Amino acid sequence: MTDSRLVPPLLDHIVVTTPDLDGLVEEFAATTGVRPEKGGSHEKLGTRNYLVSFGTDSYLELLGIDRDLPEPAQARPFGVDNVTSTTVSTWVLHPEDADATVIAGRESGIDVGDLAPASRRKPDGELLSWRLTPPLGGGMNGAIPFLIDWQDSVSPAVSTRARVTLDSFTIHTDNPDALRMSLAALGTQADMCCLECPCGECRGELPCLGLAVSGPAGTWTI
Repeated sequence: MTDSRLVPPLLDHIVVTTPDLDGLVEEFAATTGVRPEKGGSHEKLGTRNYLVSFGTDSYLELLGIDRDLPEPAQARPFGVDNVTSTTVSTWVLHPEDADATVIAGRESGIDVGDLAPASRRKPDGELLSWRLTPPLGGGMNGAIPFLIDWQDSVSPAVSTRARVTLDSFTIHTDNPDALRMSLAALGTQADMCCLECPCGECRGELPCLGLAVSGPAGTWTI
């Protein structure tokens, strides 16, 4: 079970994007001993996902292109069209009043965009619906989270049986004070490190996000 002290306030989920979703699922299962569950397809966005719960009210989303869907009318979210390696793209908050949080952010100079309806169909055919602000709309290379409102839908954090422990979620930044103020405006905070990305995958682009989760077989770090 994930230590609640390691979970950023209001965390809904963390998004990991990849150019090879099936390969990532196999790597994740082999490393942690936990096989991610198929989430479903985002028909309007041209993507699909696999999910793993952190055992609280938050979860991990592994996301990639759905080649079985028609090309979407606009670019796929999270820049997944252009990712060349598995990347922690961004994170998501679920405040009690998402509309009020959008307003509070704007009043503090953090505009995450407007809430809009979205949906995906689960493998059993059930339609899951929610509202969210634009992915990566807050900027800072994904360090500013977007917001989600599950409305009457059950969060995947609750319905997903595959579970791992969240060991760490870290933002690498060269301006931690400014980022802390921005996150506080949205009602959250996160661990920060002033060092450069340890794996070099961000190619010197800061901020960038780091993640470590563990299961019975071991720890998966990115």
